[in-house]
Amino acid sequence: MQVSDSSSRILAGLLEARTGQQLTMSRRWRIETALAALLRERGIPTLDELITILVMGREPSLATQVVEALLNNETYFFRDRTPFDLLAKAALPKLARRREGSKRLRIWSAGCSTGQEAYSLAMLFAEDPVRWAGWTIDILGTDVSESAVRRARDGIYSQFEVQRGLGVTQMIRWFEESDDGWRAIEPLRRMVRFQVQNLLEPPPHPGQFDIVLCRNVLLYLNIERRSQIFERIGSAMAPDGWLMLGAGETVIGQTKRFEADAESRGLYRPVNLGEAAQIALGA
Repeated sequence: MQVSDSSSRILAGLLEARTGQQLTMSRRWRIETALAALLRERGIPTLDELITILVMGREPSLATQVVEALLNNETYFFRDRTPFDLLAKAALPKLARRREGSKRLRIWSAGCSTGQEAYSLAMLFAEDPVRWAGWTIDILGTDVSESAVRRARDGIYSQFEVQRGLGVTQMIRWFEESDDGWRAIEPLRRMVRFQVQNLLEPPPHPGQFDIVLCRNVLLYLNIERRSQIFERIGSAMAPDGWLMLGAGETVIGQTKRFEADAESRGLYRPVNLGEAAQIALGA
């Protein structure tokens, strides 16, 4: 199945219009592999015919399916383990002191894919039950992909998926085997909720998230889109909260909305904070 330049441009334009993600020349090799199953399922013999259907607008749902197929949903539990250790050792102890009065934390996993990141966060809290006894931990996972969000809500993973990032002890403790695979146990699922959310749109209401993880999402956006998303994320955060990006991402040269946390390398905090928030940051 050959992918012509014109077909590549149309598909790249569709993906960017719907999600902001760019299908650069270096990533266009994915088109053939990503769409092969969809073409078989829909009985469409060639990519050129698929493009014709899309351009004519005869099947609006097909465009959504194409976009979903082109999205990169690569993820696994405790991906790049270091960031989760940083949260556990640096951010969470400080937040625990600052939020002692309300005993409530709100965390947003933006671009959560099929949910492994959100469930990894839930495990951080569940594995320290004494410290978080009596707290309300609200973890929201969002993604632009409806199919990914459905899978995240189910919390069911294959043997291969559940073993990526989890040791045997964690796997047995937090997942139960079923006919469909391994499902996150109910106490873990109660800590996490999921919804479809496009980062190009206003952030989830009501905001005031204490921690936002937006990892390995901004890599695929141009600098203008990144700046817009940083602004949206910043507007949804508590003034003394933290933002975590992927290993290959940074706020430097991208936005003035955030700055690196001098004490916790790899975390970012909102700038232009009010006096009360500045005091809280020193807590």
